[in-house]
Amino acid sequence: MSKVRIYTLAKELGVESQRMLAILDSLGVEYKSASSTLDEGTVQAVKEIAAEPSEAKNTPTASQGAPETGGAAPGVEAVPQKIFPHRAPTVTVMGHVDHGKTSLLDFIRHTKVAEKEAGGITQHVGAFEANTKRGRVVFIDTPGHEAFTSIRERGAQVADIAVIVVAADDGVMPQTREAIAHAKAAKVQIVVAINKIDLPGVNVDRIKEELSREGVIAEDYGGDVPVIPISARTGQGVDDLLEYLNLVAELADLRADPDGELKGVVIEARVDRQAGVLATVIVQNGTLRVSDFLVIGETYGKVRALTDANGARITQAGPGTAVQLLGFSETPHAGDTATRARDEHVAREQVQARKQDRLDAEDARVRRLPPRPGGPPTLFELLGNPGEAPAEERDVNVILRADTQGSVEAIKGVLERAGTEDVKVNLLFAGIGAPTEGDVLLASTGAAIILCFNVTAPGSVKKMADLKGLQVKTYKIIYELVDEVQHLVRGTVAPVFEDRYAGKAEVRMVIRVPKAGGNIAGSYVQDGHIMRGAKARVLRKGKEFAKSSVSGLKRFKEDVREVQSGYECGINLANFDEFEAGDIIEVFETVEVTPGS
Repeated sequence: MSKVRIYTLAKELGVESQRMLAILDSLGVEYKSASSTLDEGTVQAVKEIAAEPSEAKNTPTASQGAPETGGAAPGVEAVPQKIFPHRAPTVTVMGHVDHGKTSLLDFIRHTKVAEKEAGGITQHVGAFEANTKRGRVVFIDTPGHEAFTSIRERGAQVADIAVIVVAADDGVMPQTREAIAHAKAAKVQIVVAINKIDLPGVNVDRIKEELSREGVIAEDYGGDVPVIPISARTGQGVDDLLEYLNLVAELADLRADPDGELKGVVIEARVDRQAGVLATVIVQNGTLRVSDFLVIGETYGKVRALTDANGARITQAGPGTAVQLLGFSETPHAGDTATRARDEHVAREQVQARKQDRLDAEDARVRRLPPRPGGPPTLFELLGNPGEAPAEERDVNVILRADTQGSVEAIKGVLERAGTEDVKVNLLFAGIGAPTEGDVLLASTGAAIILCFNVTAPGSVKKMADLKGLQVKTYKIIYELVDEVQHLVRGTVAPVFEDRYAGKAEVRMVIRVPKAGGNIAGSYVQDGHIMRGAKARVLRKGKEFAKSSVSGLKRFKEDVREVQSGYECGINLANFDEFEAGDIIEVFETVEVTPGS
């Protein structure tokens, strides 16, 4: 007997998720997800326990209402606590153009969505809910993976599952790869739906092999990604897909407190000529009600109306519900978090504080260290101080764009060897052609740098990257691009600097400048060079007399930045002018120490 997936066994036995997890924990079985496999002995043991009468079978489900109190998770000492109801999973559908994303959503919408209430006002809500035997599934009806990543970029984890649609007659295409990269960056469960299996001559195994080359390994290939064949045209396999999505949610034990603190996330917002600002929100916790004062991002308002996913007016919405709300004067952004405020005064104060925090953060970014002379900025300079982050967060993330597939493959092979034991180089996405705004969103989400080989970023992409403080760099020689990545690897820890001797000058006369309120050392550069701004020390009779820095440097009456050996100059030192003829001024330049140097 071959191994069996947890979700397959749960479906076969008709066991609720809470019961299944309790059985597995009681047997001491370790599992990572619903896709984890069980051996023959474990399957038999689960079946025997599941067949026994159990109080768990009489435990109210989420649809029946949550119990007031309950035990802790299996394996943990029981402590009285409130058990919250399950919530519906939130799903986004992504993939290549014409692979069937819209067709799949339309089929589900037309066959699995409850009829609109009589007299309901039909409006575009941006999400819809599908009903299955195991409960509801909320689909985010957004325009592709770029919108999905734009939401994630703002720190909002909206989707629990990302369904990647791949056409069986076409295979993995550029936008498929982009969708996979965006889903991985958002760290959500990936499910692949191979569409158009009703067409003659399709080869599902070929698609699975192509997916494996993108790091998406199907379950029957030894991986943990469910791959479900479907036809969005005929509906074949769609019920299996929906049932699996809900089963994953059950085994993930997704719960929320309808009486708790309100939290929601905006998935889209627009301005209607007649109604005004309309925002679509997924309620994640608590209950949203008409007349609530809400703070969303840097705007606030009072909820004047709520519309559910079917276009019907409602008065409240609990966790796992998509609603459209009316009542804001300004348009919030996708990914903004919605919270409740006690009254309008509190809401206004919270918005003002958020705006000030943003201005402070932007000001801090502007004041970051400038690039070092003679070289590109380090990752330390670009991203703050990743050297203080955990090792796994110091990895160098790269998005690669090149002119040909051959260039992409060649550079990928070199980049794989560019990391070290402590710092890995992660290629979030590699594709052919100029970088897109979607690449900028992915780079922002994944803290990545965009590297281009023999392609140039459009002006709109450069502008967007500049606004987000991201780097888009173009190269025509492969080894220069690789050098950049290796430089970033070194830059994932705070740079170490040291002072190195640069030169010295002998003071031959002291020039009195009463109007300037100080003295100038008329000097002759004996060795190296003297630079304005360099650290300096004054030696008198061979002993250190003072420490300072070069605040001014002149040749004749002209201000200069540097004077080489063999030339005379006038030197000003900061906070020191007690020069004597015969003093030696030594200067030092601050340089970054390369590891191993």
